[in-house]
Amino acid sequence: MLEQLAPAGFHLAVRVGFAFPEYEWSTLPLGWVHRYTREALMLYDPVTRWVYENVGCVRWSEIGDDDPKGVLSLAAQHDLTFGVAVCVMDDSEPGIRTYGSFARSDREFRVDEMETLVDHLTRLHHQEPIALVLTPAEIEALHMIRDGLLTKEIAYELDISESAVKQRLRSAKSKLKARTTTHAVTLAERRGLFRMSDI
Repeated sequence: MLEQLAPAGFHLAVRVGFAFPEYEWSTLPLGWVHRYTREALMLYDPVTRWVYENVGCVRWSEIGDDDPKGVLSLAAQHDLTFGVAVCVMDDSEPGIRTYGSFARSDREFRVDEMETLVDHLTRLHHQEPIALVLTPAEIEALHMIRDGLLTKEIAYELDISESAVKQRLRSAKSKLKARTTTHAVTLAERRGLFRMSDI
């Protein structure tokens, strides 16, 4: 759904606290990501500033006046011409925010599209953290699949039966509402599940 609403690309960060989000997802063009990172444009980006100072939804064109480094003009060179910034918070968890920046190359976002994005980010913000949904054994099995091991190799490594590995993967798939094991790994990775174990 997000890819349809923001065909030029988007960046989404869910439940950002002091440092890292619970998970991030980006479909922004790699050329833009490299430039944005290399030139430290986040420090000057009016969209980033807006999501840390506001709650709600706004078109980039409504916040672009305060852009001394021309970040939005540079983004337009990568077909990120029209955009929307969304930020969601909950009074019960001050300081925790979910935000996204969504782009199109063809036209401004409609009001109904902006409302859909706010609704979607609100649902994401209130999702139960994935680390609390899955057991450590299920997380471990998904992580090993992500690293390229086969179920029989996982069984050997963990000194359990292959059917026990398959049960862990089935359970993880069910809890994540994933279509396949690969889909479950993708969802877990997208939600930052493997970040800590990779450090």
